[in-house]
Amino acid sequence: MITDHEITLATLEDAQAIAELSRDAIEYGLPWRWTPQRVSVAIRDRSTNVLVARRAAAALHGFAVMQYGDETAHLSLLAVRESARRHGVASALLEWLEASARVAGIQTLRLEVRASNLGAMAFYARMGFVESGIRTGYYEGLEDAFRMSKRLATG
Repeated sequence: MITDHEITLATLEDAQAIAELSRDAIEYGLPWRWTPQRVSVAIRDRSTNVLVARRAAAALHGFAVMQYGDETAHLSLLAVRESARRHGVASALLEWLEASARVAGIQTLRLEVRASNLGAMAFYARMGFVESGIRTGYYEGLEDAFRMSKRLATG
């Protein structure tokens, strides 16, 4: 792994920290949708993986949420605390999810990213994602989203 962070499945005790990081790093300027209650539902959902990254027993440094379908998986959220960025945390989270998706027989990963978030778009491009469309007004009618996807190798 390219980070010294431990990547594990989230527990219900992580829901508050995940929700707060989502609010601050992803949902800024928008209504708070990924509340602790919604995160708890995702953690309990058998078709969703919620991951956390932390160093030793320290506070949460990052998280990711991915929902699995029959052939596609949707990366709903991925965030890293600002102080932990540029240490491979996001890459490690995404690599864990990709490995899980391959085992599950998933063929394509999909996500949306704010049109203004050039750093995230560059990160996903480095990780093999390509732009596959735009969703006008996706974020509460305030901002467009670029759709991105990654085809996973089969066989």
